[in-house]
Amino acid sequence: MKKIAKLLILVSAIAFAVPKTYAQVSVGIGISAGIAPPALPVYEQPACPVEGYIWQPGYWAYDPGDGYYWVPGVWVAPPNPGYLWTPPYWGFAAGVYGFHPGYWGLHVGFYGGINYGFGYGGFGFYGGRWEGNRFMYNTAVWRVNRTFIHNTYIDRTVIRNNTYNHYSFNGPGGANARPTRFEEAAMRERHIQATANQIAHQQAARQNRAQFANVNHGHPTAVAMNRVHGNAYNQRGRIAAAATIQRQRANENMRAQRQRATENRVAERQHANQALRAHATEQRLAQRQNMQLQRQRVTEQRQAQQQRVQQRAQLQQQRMQQRQNMQAQRMQQRQNMQQQRMQQRAQLQQRPAQQRPNRQRPGVR
Repeated sequence: MKKIAKLLILVSAIAFAVPKTYAQVSVGIGISAGIAPPALPVYEQPACPVEGYIWQPGYWAYDPGDGYYWVPGVWVAPPNPGYLWTPPYWGFAAGVYGFHPGYWGLHVGFYGGINYGFGYGGFGFYGGRWEGNRFMYNTAVWRVNRTFIHNTYIDRTVIRNNTYNHYSFNGPGGANARPTRFEEAAMRERHIQATANQIAHQQAARQNRAQFANVNHGHPTAVAMNRVHGNAYNQRGRIAAAATIQRQRANENMRAQRQRATENRVAERQHANQALRAHATEQRLAQRQNMQLQRQRVTEQRQAQQQRVQQRAQLQQQRMQQRQNMQAQRMQQRQNMQQQRMQQRAQLQQRPAQQRPNRQRPGVR
């Protein structure tokens, strides 16, 4: 029991000794990066164009290939009446910067303590409130088009007289904040993810090279928009000059053309090198085949010569054998004739004298 108690005390001490990292407190981490996002740009808010729209602050998103790009602040329609937008934020934890996506809920949750401005001062939300199915705009922090929108009020008590910072992430070197109990409660409520218009808005920013920090150096041309696919505004609250946008697009097109030309040249060189290599390989194969054919012909010629030599040797052997056979036959014939003569002589000697032929010399009686 004493050992178990000591172990529990040790575990409790370790748990209290580990510092809390509030950058991880969110609905979920969507993407991570190895470097911090740029500072938030300062800009003016365009007027709300339609009653019921809610302001989505601009933020830095991340592309794994090209880095950070600015998603302009924009007025968007909520998915349902009564819902408020909790902005996304970047939080540093475990050596990386994690992106915590925004969401819709009945209350605004924790967004990293990032001071986005326009009612999102780092904690809570002061841009307005829902009264039934109608949204009331606090014109002390939000700009609206009073020609179309009349459901407004003014509450200046929410304006904080503090030094505005440009922190774009939560963690060391950025905002130092942790969620309040109200924000923690809001984080546990039912949420709705970003709408299709919000996703399309971010994708449009990703497709615009002028929005990337490696191009604009932290000062995007379009920092805000009055609606999704609407007018783009610069940091002074003016509609972004069409000539500037056209010039940027022309530069992008020229860079794209140069890149394509370079890729084409590289592809042509690779194709030419491959063709040369293929031709050289074919030549080597042809030479090898010719050499093999020549060797095969030489081998066949040698084999033919060997066959002719063997045939000649066989003919000579056959002729010698025939001669030897003829000589043997002649010798045998001679031997046979000699034996016959010897037999005849022996027979003559064995006959009686009467029977022997009288071989007198002529003239003798």
